[in-house]
Amino acid sequence: MKEPKTASEPRGVAVPRTTVLNGSETPGNDVVITHEDIDRAHDREQVSAVRARRGFRPRLRLFWLLIGPGILVMLGENDGPSMLSYAATGARFGIGFFVPFFVLTFLMACVVQEMTVRLGAATHRGHAELIFDRFGPFWGWFSMVDLMVGNFLTLVAEFIAIRAGLGFFGVPPSVAVLGALLVLSVALMTHRYWTWERTILGAAMFNLVFVPVALMTHPDWGAVGRAMATWRPLPGGLTQETVLLLLANIGATVTPWMLFFQQSAITDKGLTTRDIRMGRVDTLLGAAFATVAAVATLLATAPLFTHHMSAANFEAGEFAQALQPFVGHWGAALFALGMFEAGMVAAITISTSSAYAFGEVARRPHSLNLPFKQGRSFYLVLLLEAAAAGALVLIPGIPLVYIVLLVNVIAVLAMPPALLFLYMLVNDREIMGELVSPLWANVLALGVVTVLIGAGLLFGVSVIAPNALALVGGR
Repeated sequence: MKEPKTASEPRGVAVPRTTVLNGSETPGNDVVITHEDIDRAHDREQVSAVRARRGFRPRLRLFWLLIGPGILVMLGENDGPSMLSYAATGARFGIGFFVPFFVLTFLMACVVQEMTVRLGAATHRGHAELIFDRFGPFWGWFSMVDLMVGNFLTLVAEFIAIRAGLGFFGVPPSVAVLGALLVLSVALMTHRYWTWERTILGAAMFNLVFVPVALMTHPDWGAVGRAMATWRPLPGGLTQETVLLLLANIGATVTPWMLFFQQSAITDKGLTTRDIRMGRVDTLLGAAFATVAAVATLLATAPLFTHHMSAANFEAGEFAQALQPFVGHWGAALFALGMFEAGMVAAITISTSSAYAFGEVARRPHSLNLPFKQGRSFYLVLLLEAAAAGALVLIPGIPLVYIVLLVNVIAVLAMPPALLFLYMLVNDREIMGELVSPLWANVLALGVVTVLIGAGLLFGVSVIAPNALALVGGR
């Protein structure tokens, strides 16, 4: 394994080898301060000043300054394909089995993302960069290419959700895609991680728009409580269809891009080991919001199951139209807007994770604190990947819903190798020191890996020997 870089090594754009002190420049050869370091230092200065004060308001202010990556990664994972998977699940199977199942998948996500919080705060480096340095260039480039391919497929699904959500309002597909690319570009114009994060965080909170839609359907809360308490068997047992939805819903909450994004965002934000506790709170809070939105989507489409309405080929707009008899025009419009928001926020965060990984492995500037000229490769990777995915969605006759479900299945199959790298890194005492994973964290992480591998094997059985599913399901 290669030795990690020391904390004194510069990251980002090369600047004249000067030490910046109190706004003046002093010649020297031992310290390099980059523009992104200066911006990040200003943010950390605010954190230190607030942390030094006591009382409720300073604590609240500190909370506001430190949260962000965890909520963004969880609500970003409640993306277009995820919400479509939840909607298809509610319409096909109702709530009995899947309400507690959704809660379980988000708990799995918390276990995984907590490790990225510790890793990012302890090393101040992105996930792809650490893989490159600790396991060599081959595995560094492999992890980056693997991530970018998976992210591209996911971005295709995000633009499907954007296209379908806006389609409810009569927006042509080409206009929807071009508009989304424009929004993505505008979000980058601040050239400040802090401003970008707050802007996207505000947009991500609109994921909760599915809650009022669910309330409009007047759900049976007693049935929801019984589902949580008893966890009823999977309706109809194991079939190819149920296995596909099971994997799609797991892939809706635990995916490789989340590892790369949250660790790189923590690094870009400048969080330190003192902030790990708040990083965990941030992640748990994001998971709570995302779980509420996921369950709300399930409840919103459950009436389609109750009234035996087919949802085999629904797009987001068609789901919204089918719900109109139960939630009215405004409820259906909120549902369609929620799908657009889910795809839009995820398109921004997922393309950013690809740009982070490319910059870390290619040793190119990779920060949202950089102006376009200095971070040209970072921003171009981000924009070009999104543009290519958006163009693919405009191909006539493309099987939209099948792609959405397939993307989530691929995410599940790709997750165990990504988790293996994460597991080895958080147990590397040389880079983690006292923050190396404790036994309980390792047990939980191995439990998540076991579930994911089991789900992948189950999918393999469903493809190769579908008749054997009846034996696996005990029928």
